[in-house]
Amino acid sequence: MELEALVQSVIKGDIEGATNLTNKAIESGEDAQMVLDQGLIAAMDIVGEKFAKGLMFVPQMLRSAKTMQACVALLKPHFHGESIKTKGRIIMGTVKGDLHDIGKNLVAMMLEGAGFQIIDLGVDVAPETFVKAAVEEGGHIIGLSALLSTTMPAMKATIDALQKAGQRKNIKVMIGGAPVTAEFAKEIGADYYASDAGSAVQEAKRLMNA
Repeated sequence: MELEALVQSVIKGDIEGATNLTNKAIESGEDAQMVLDQGLIAAMDIVGEKFAKGLMFVPQMLRSAKTMQACVALLKPHFHGESIKTKGRIIMGTVKGDLHDIGKNLVAMMLEGAGFQIIDLGVDVAPETFVKAAVEEGGHIIGLSALLSTTMPAMKATIDALQKAGQRKNIKVMIGGAPVTAEFAKEIGADYYASDAGSAVQEAKRLMNA
């Protein structure tokens, strides 16, 4: 198949075109992991770069991410019993006391589009719940989101809980949200502050390579 056509369809957010191309790839016997890596993830890497440069905006990025997810759903049954190879496992959630999820959902979609496996715990997640999920699921990174300044202390509480469980050296912590700053991340001992979805993807890749 022409992977470039699939890449362009995902970038444009053309769900019908991209799913048709994915189905054709499946019918022709193409390797599912190859289609995922060189077609879908490659496209979302470009989307992330365009967003970071201000050449794409949130609605366009969301449509590309949804297009990618629709194609992945078609590919999943064709991995012949083998699990999809991922760049890492990330535990995501909005911290205790905070019910906002739009920003967290966007970051999760972009990270998934970049090839990470996402375990989304939802909103109002207690520190102990993050730690339990990270340990049980073999998480490499915990992603914490907060939209209220009053819930930001829950980020520090989560890092403390991770330390108490003896897992701090094993699991990286990335934080973000409207009131969150790089200075706050440094203050509480987080490994990285993500100002937007694009930077979250780039930093997750860096953290995993490290």
